[in-house]
Amino acid sequence: MSAEPRVIIFDFDGVVLESADIKTRAFALLFEEHGEHVDAIVDLHLSLAGVSRYEKFRLIYRDILGRPLDDAEMDRLGEEFSRIALEEVLACDFVPGARQFLQRRHRTQALYVASGTPEEELRHIVRERGLERFFTGVYGTPALKADIARRILDETGTEPHEAVFIGDATTDLEGAREAGVHFIGRRPADVADPFAGEAFPVVDDLEELGREWPRICARLRAGSPA
Repeated sequence: MSAEPRVIIFDFDGVVLESADIKTRAFALLFEEHGEHVDAIVDLHLSLAGVSRYEKFRLIYRDILGRPLDDAEMDRLGEEFSRIALEEVLACDFVPGARQFLQRRHRTQALYVASGTPEEELRHIVRERGLERFFTGVYGTPALKADIARRILDETGTEPHEAVFIGDATTDLEGAREAGVHFIGRRPADVADPFAGEAFPVVDDLEELGREWPRICARLRAGSPA
């Protein structure tokens, strides 16, 4: 890897916007009529952070509610989830330092988003939050994060060791590892650190990442991809 990565791939909820808790509340509200199962549903959502909401709906119906889930009900759940969450996501805070980090880094690196949010909705959020100019590409589900990362490498002619994925969940880490790229963890607020004991760099927020960027790049350059 050169002094700095050529490509930076960002998860979105919990890395660019402080929207992870919004999605958690949305799952609780969406299934509030199943009161005795809400805790289990929220636990499933949290354990699969970064996974498509539609895959979570499938698992909730199969493993928790024990009910069939047809396409019409899947579509209804997706529409209702967006109705509950989207307005808050469009108004929520940035992760500390995120906007400043994007403003600085997009001048020297190609920046991308790889998110578990449906791609059309994700691009709407990026556009409405005034972030479109920072990103070369914005990708969401149904594609998996590893596949998105490999697509980005192919599009840019970038070697895996020249790219880094910034994420706040183990699914982000797994995607980075499958694609063979470096990883930087954003330690989620108010929950157990999913990256405790790992050797790659972990930061509290993107303000810290911006402050420590030269040192972190040196660590990435000296180490193996995640």
